[in-house]
Amino acid sequence: MTKRKSTPDFELIVGGPRESFRWNVHGYPYELAKWHYHPEYELHLIQESSGKMFIGDYVGDFCPGTLVLTGPNLPHNWVSDIAIGESIQDRDMLVQFSDSFMQDAMRLWPEFKEIDGLLSEAVFGIEFSGAAAKLGAGLLGEIGKATAMRRVLLLFELLYELSRSSERKILSSRHYCPTLDQGTSETINKVLDFLTASIAEDIHLSDVANYFGMSESIFSRFFKRNTGHGFVHYLNRMRVNLACDLLAQTDKPITSICFETGFNNISNFNRQFRKLCGLAPSEYRRQAGRNMQKSTDLYKCDLKPAESTVVVGQAA
Repeated sequence: MTKRKSTPDFELIVGGPRESFRWNVHGYPYELAKWHYHPEYELHLIQESSGKMFIGDYVGDFCPGTLVLTGPNLPHNWVSDIAIGESIQDRDMLVQFSDSFMQDAMRLWPEFKEIDGLLSEAVFGIEFSGAAAKLGAGLLGEIGKATAMRRVLLLFELLYELSRSSERKILSSRHYCPTLDQGTSETINKVLDFLTASIAEDIHLSDVANYFGMSESIFSRFFKRNTGHGFVHYLNRMRVNLACDLLAQTDKPITSICFETGFNNISNFNRQFRKLCGLAPSEYRRQAGRNMQKSTDLYKCDLKPAESTVVVGQAA
């Protein structure tokens, strides 16, 4: 069995402002389709082409319909057999979700622990075959079409079905211990801490580059290589994410939230918010309020005793 000796690149997974996990489709070649790792789980479907896949120290063939689950920090890559200059549109479909998201769900709903064994095996990589791969591919596609809570329900249905299947095999050897680029991941985390602490300020690429002792061009390439996003685009994502929280959880005026999240004028705030969320900040607040009211009403219904309830110790 061939071992990968090169150090994988760290990748920062960037989710949307209204997502608890990331669903994505991309083509090949693609700047993030490389020998890499990230802290998130990834369920990865190959939709087109054949080639070699590298999962930890495993090297094997893939073809359309190949479905693989990788665990946190397990290096992986899929290399298609294509001619130089050729490209494949929408080769990959995938979901990426954090371990903390899974652990929180299992604490809230003990029934979800049924998928715990699957997640434990995923640290070595799992390939699914037969009916399991077909079912998984179908549900993965449905997630991409779903919205709001339906996405989460489909994700757990997908993981539950895969956890029940015997049509799976472990890929990487149990003794595999990758050499990870800890320096890069630490630097990325420090950059994110810096941006979080300075989110309300007028932040420029040059400021961050100087802070970390890099030229603008080197820092820009470093950031894009490890996040898949340009610096300004990612900073706007952070700001809109924070704005979503403030709109949903506080009654602060939208103008105040605009400046508190680092946007220099309300028109730019509205434009960036609509670009990433698909609606205006005011409509987002109204939707969040309606969703909160629905949750409250459901909670009240759960607390209301049924008319036929019999209290222990009293006559029926």
